[in-house]
Amino acid sequence: MLEATGLTKHYGKTVAVDDLSFTVAPGRVTGFLGPNGAGKSTTMRMILGLDRPTAGRVLIDGKPYTSLARPLTKVGALLDAKWVHPNRSARAHLRWLAKSNGISYRRVDEVLDVVGLTSVAGKRAGGFSLGMSQRLGIAGALLGDPEVLLFDEPVNGLDPEGILWIRQFLHRLADQGRTVFVSSHLLSEMAQTAQDLIVIGRGRLISQTSTEQFIQDATEDTVKVRSPELDRLRALLGDDARVDDVEGSIVVHGLEPARIGELAASNGITLHELSPQRGSLEEAFMQLTKESVEYHGAE
Repeated sequence: MLEATGLTKHYGKTVAVDDLSFTVAPGRVTGFLGPNGAGKSTTMRMILGLDRPTAGRVLIDGKPYTSLARPLTKVGALLDAKWVHPNRSARAHLRWLAKSNGISYRRVDEVLDVVGLTSVAGKRAGGFSLGMSQRLGIAGALLGDPEVLLFDEPVNGLDPEGILWIRQFLHRLADQGRTVFVSSHLLSEMAQTAQDLIVIGRGRLISQTSTEQFIQDATEDTVKVRSPELDRLRALLGDDARVDDVEGSIVVHGLEPARIGELAASNGITLHELSPQRGSLEEAFMQLTKESVEYHGAE
């Protein structure tokens, strides 16, 4: 388990992280979301002891990262896929990491196979594509068979097959009882990957809840209706619902699909479409972080 308490980081007069507290539980994939400049990368770095907090602390199963004797056997992380000596082979890079933590070289070949890099293990890592570098970084994170895993933008540079592999792989890790913490800007992917969310803005906690609850709290379910008799149907709905016109259809707020279907059927109105429209993670994220966006483009 990861536990941050009162985590704060100042860079001069700039407050990057501001009294941030959260927990990341094992057995779940937890997404870490926030607008650009929200403090996600700084938080990740403080978890790993790369930046020292101005105040507060982060504990990994009750201990700070810097107190771990063989940290790769407890925590695996991918923060920068290109953090590798360009002239080292993939295998040599992983062997260097393994030796630093007393890990068997046999494990190097195991993780290369897990991430699909066995055939290029002897090639220079500096010549890898971003997607291949991501896989090598994931192999490094897995090297010590850790209980806690942190990934920053793990699907960058991956093709659709690679993204699907990452999604399924993260779920398998969580199903094994590991703590999996993933930062990403790809909200559509996080909606399919993360079971829980920690959302921050301007260095402060906005929400910690399940992905489903986060979407439910910030968006409204609606019903899309298409019919050759939309005017009649709109009149029947009356004051029970709010109705928006959208490209030859109506979107109904405040009524369940079953109720709309019953009204149409009892009045002989033909329906060509009656479909629930669920709120999305993107809509919820935009709604709850709109006051925390640091940079706005012109409208």
